[in-house]
Amino acid sequence: MAFVQNNIVLIMIVVVSGSFLLWELLSRGSGKEVGTLIAVQLINYKNALVLDVREESEYDAGHIANSKHIPADKIKDRMQELEKFKDKPIVVIYKSGVRSGAASSTLHAHGFPHVHNLAGGIDTWTQANLPIVKK
Repeated sequence: MAFVQNNIVLIMIVVVSGSFLLWELLSRGSGKEVGTLIAVQLINYKNALVLDVREESEYDAGHIANSKHIPADKIKDRMQELEKFKDKPIVVIYKSGVRSGAASSTLHAHGFPHVHNLAGGIDTWTQANLPIVKK
């Protein structure tokens, strides 16, 4: 008990830090993050669907070839379009990778088992000098 009393500040820091780490882990959504190398392998060798969930103007400015565009806020309404991809890997793309977790969580909730978020989103893709298509 004396240890706790003497180190209460240290213990509080550990508890708060652990809480933040746990929150970050849980708030990422259900998709597993993958880098560009794994994403390219999933696309080329596993015939993965690239699902771009950015806004239309962002998509039009540049997107991965053959990607399917469904804005994040429309995923639930357009779920029937994705049913045929249920057994394939899906790589979810957003601008910087931050908000793709919500789209991935929605997909998982509808029974999609192979959902991956591109870590860093389209920004990471372009920084790696990987090809994009512009409308």
